[in-house]
Amino acid sequence: MASTYRETYQNWQNDPEGFWAEAAKEIDWYSPAVKVFNPNGGVYGTWFDGATCNTCYNCIDRHVEGGRATQKALIYDSPITGAQQSYSYSELKQEVVALAAVLQDRGVGKGDRVIIYMPMVPEAAFAMLACARIGAIHSVVFGGFAAAELATRIDDATPKVIISSSCGIEPGRIIAYKPLLDEAIELASSKPQATIILQREQLTCELIGGRDFDYRSETELAKSQGREVACVAVAATDPLYVLYTSGTTGQPKGVIRDNGGHMVALKWSMSAIYGVAPGEVWWAASDVGWVVGHSYIVYGPLLHGATSILFEGKPVGTPDAGTFWRVISEHNVVAQFTAPTAFRAIKKEDPDGKLIKNYDLSSFRTLFLAGERADPDTIQWAERSLNVPVIDHWWQTESGWPMATNPVGLGALPIKYGSPCVPVPGYKIEVLSDEGEPMANNELGNILVKMPLPPGCLPTLWNADQRFREAYLEEFQGYYKTADAGYIDDDGYLFIMARTDDIINVAGHRLSTGGMEEVVAAHPDIAECAVLGIADKLKGQLPAGFFILNSGVERDVAEIEKEVIALVREKIGPVAAFKIAIPVKRLPKTRSGKILRGTMQKIADGIDYKIPATIDDPAILDEITEVLKARGICD
Repeated sequence: MASTYRETYQNWQNDPEGFWAEAAKEIDWYSPAVKVFNPNGGVYGTWFDGATCNTCYNCIDRHVEGGRATQKALIYDSPITGAQQSYSYSELKQEVVALAAVLQDRGVGKGDRVIIYMPMVPEAAFAMLACARIGAIHSVVFGGFAAAELATRIDDATPKVIISSSCGIEPGRIIAYKPLLDEAIELASSKPQATIILQREQLTCELIGGRDFDYRSETELAKSQGREVACVAVAATDPLYVLYTSGTTGQPKGVIRDNGGHMVALKWSMSAIYGVAPGEVWWAASDVGWVVGHSYIVYGPLLHGATSILFEGKPVGTPDAGTFWRVISEHNVVAQFTAPTAFRAIKKEDPDGKLIKNYDLSSFRTLFLAGERADPDTIQWAERSLNVPVIDHWWQTESGWPMATNPVGLGALPIKYGSPCVPVPGYKIEVLSDEGEPMANNELGNILVKMPLPPGCLPTLWNADQRFREAYLEEFQGYYKTADAGYIDDDGYLFIMARTDDIINVAGHRLSTGGMEEVVAAHPDIAECAVLGIADKLKGQLPAGFFILNSGVERDVAEIEKEVIALVREKIGPVAAFKIAIPVKRLPKTRSGKILRGTMQKIADGIDYKIPATIDDPAILDEITEVLKARGICD
């Protein structure tokens, strides 16, 4: 179909309030907005001021009432445990109402906070929706987070109740959650009134009398009693959730998401951006601990009346690099959203895509990538292997939904490798110098969003309006600072080259590590890489490239190192001073697959660092340290 993107974007620019008022017709409201946008509300303005609504009603009840009661709403697929379970919209409502009743019995009401410390199980989604149903504010914290990190979030959110699990299950290991939870509560100044614990058969735990309540027995009792819990009307501007993201000071930032604007943006995005229709099966292969899990495992697809997959597994090792294809085939997935690192892991294990041939992927039509830069080589490999469009797109925890993408639902635009394509309606994206001057096309600078932010973005930080201003709004007046660097080309396509912290200065030249990573990743023997700047007395910084080889590569690694260095010199030029290429077995990553470049840089520069709370395997940092010591780069 011909793309209507340019026309749609222009319509938004011509009448932003009219554009979002039209999109808001897709949501059921208890009372309409007095103002679509109130520039005098909140820190920078508020969306759908005066409206009342309920997110859980829009995700569940209206579909039950509107003919989707028997349609699958949620499919739980856990190759780690071998369990599968599906829930219709009617069954989902039953589970959510029962848990909402349990929360009310524990004293939780409108505006109270509930921390959810859970693995990737259906009950995590039930908990989010149950909070939304009664007007409580949820804050999901990764199950298995260290006790001290959880305690910090308990003290900031001051939850009345914590919902948790006895354990989480990773390939080859079981992680006991209850001892971590107990320690966190002991460390925290703010004490919850109760905890609700889901016992998993792989590892049960002892419950503390008077504080801990068994999830299943409590919810089953509520069901047997026929408890009914009505959806509570909240203001569109009331918080739906708080999601903590890392802060430079060590104190995590509580990103707030409101109810009204969030629903409008996500509902619009499911069709306009992702091209998914109500009733179709959609899969965001992420975790509910990340914003992707909030927006596109739970809220987006359910607002849209689609079927969402909740996957407890990994792209490789559960049991092999074909697990994604198995899920897509078994459940007739039409579109998937995952991180580029997942496909790099699959490509490393199955570089020829042989496992794909074992599955019927005829239902599958689009793959979306986000989370960090998708290098052209990974995109092209996925295109060749799957024979579907592979769409890179860009957004952040703070935005809550895409800021730049190739909008499939509006008719796809031509793909440019290395670009997440064009700004989404709602976002006026500009590139400015450090001094705030506009950059010419194709020139590297700070990527900024003209204020006000559209519906769905954070209105502020939890109990920290001034910190919100300082972190995002003050450096560039009239703009939201994304902290990403890149450029816009002559066709209006955006290119994200690095975090601004990852722009390195080599003898006075500002260079993008992302551009170098593109070159390194294009080497046929390399599965994955990271380039970072390390301190150098002569040039200020020097780029160092770390790379992982594809499975089955048996060539001399020293030869590959030389080829990588030569490639960067050829494609970027001698100005890059790229002379360090280091093979490694693994790269340190967060659970969502983001490479921890900043931590690696601190190791190389001999700077003290704190192990990131979101790291997947801390042992990899020791491996990186040993490799750097062997090269004489750090002591």
